[in-house]
Amino acid sequence: MVKYAFIESLRGVHSVAKMCRWADVSRSGYYKWRTREPSERDKRRLEAERLLINLFSRFKARYGSPRMTVELNETGFQISENTVAKIMSEQGLKARNGKGYNYFPDVLAHNHVSDNLLKRHFTASKPDEKWVSDITYIKVEKGFVYLAVIMDLFSRKIIGWSLDTTMTNQLIIDAFDMAVASRNVEPGLILHSDRGVQYRSGEYQARLYDEEILPSMSRKGNCWDNAAMESFFARFKVEALYQEDVSNKQEAYSCVFDYIEMFYNSHRRHSTLGYKSPNQFEQEYTLMCA
Repeated sequence: MVKYAFIESLRGVHSVAKMCRWADVSRSGYYKWRTREPSERDKRRLEAERLLINLFSRFKARYGSPRMTVELNETGFQISENTVAKIMSEQGLKARNGKGYNYFPDVLAHNHVSDNLLKRHFTASKPDEKWVSDITYIKVEKGFVYLAVIMDLFSRKIIGWSLDTTMTNQLIIDAFDMAVASRNVEPGLILHSDRGVQYRSGEYQARLYDEEILPSMSRKGNCWDNAAMESFFARFKVEALYQEDVSNKQEAYSCVFDYIEMFYNSHRRHSTLGYKSPNQFEQEYTLMCA
């Protein structure tokens, strides 16, 4: 199941035949998996993988399968040590104190990493052709809150966003669900992000698969591959955040909501759009296509 999901996440980047050979699975098995509804067991397996990868990253590769099993069980997710060991083996997760551990810069660097399909082409010919996503932080009195955003490159409209006190998979999934619910998603849409562990999680990748969205990721350490999102966050902080005294999550939420929903999408003029707002630009496109 995990191998099939990984092959699916890279479909269109590499040939299915090659990936099946690399993963040592049959093409017929992959296509059979692709056309069936995921079982409750498969869903549970994806959730276990997501939790395990997040916890393994949080503890900086210090724990092997026995301790990871305890951590997972304490979150309320009941799982056996044998299953944890199997998932860790499949994902190449080895503890720093393990005999087989190799000291690479990032032990998670190659899990669910997609090629850069966007290739810095930050324009689109129609809505819902290319989306970009990223996460930024907002300083508050007691730490930070985190903002995940999805932008449609056609109009630069913010179509999904989420804010929370923790930078978990749920943060980006909430933004993703908001975007999907409000847009016309068709197979082949590209969704670009960086290589953050949240974007490489099994749960998030499964969401993309369900919507037939093609994942795209920036090259390692190259922020310019997602320059459109970097630009948006810079404008948000200068035009809104730095002008207010944000001290907690509620105030941060109000600041984000006011900027995105009340100003940016509906009123902010973009030079790349002929000095029109994202909403106006999309409305004119719809009228032209009617």
